[in-house]
Amino acid sequence: MTMLALCAALALSGCGGWRPFGNGPDSGDRETVRTEALDQRRADTGTTDSIWDLFANRQDPSTQISVNRYLWTASLEVLDFLPVDTVDPFSGVITTGFGTPPGGGRPYRATIAVTDAALDARSLNVALMTRNGPASDETVRAVENAILTRARQIRIRELGL
Repeated sequence: MTMLALCAALALSGCGGWRPFGNGPDSGDRETVRTEALDQRRADTGTTDSIWDLFANRQDPSTQISVNRYLWTASLEVLDFLPVDTVDPFSGVITTGFGTPPGGGRPYRATIAVTDAALDARSLNVALMTRNGPASDETVRAVENAILTRARQIRIRELGL
């Protein structure tokens, strides 16, 4: 009895116009339905984004993040007393190990991020750590100022200003 019902269901499904793989005369209708659904979503929410967009790879693989070379060079020069752990010039991140500055007694570790191509304070992010936790804001600000000053000096020297 079950076998008879299964055969009847398969026979009836073969008579319909539904194409599960979209390779029949109804495949154009699917695109129309999809377009209408996107239009409805845009009308309801103001956007066509959905949760499934998280899984789509929409980034252009040839896109490069540009970093300011003067800030990059100045960061390496100013913090040359720290041992460099990792350097990623494509994302603009420099990570160092612990080191003691000349004339200082407290060891520091730094993470520097150059986030933009502009020679600007907003393009530079410095995080300093001591063995006991984060360094003081004054120390971080002094290191940032030293890096920015050195970057400007390198630029002036290079451009002959």
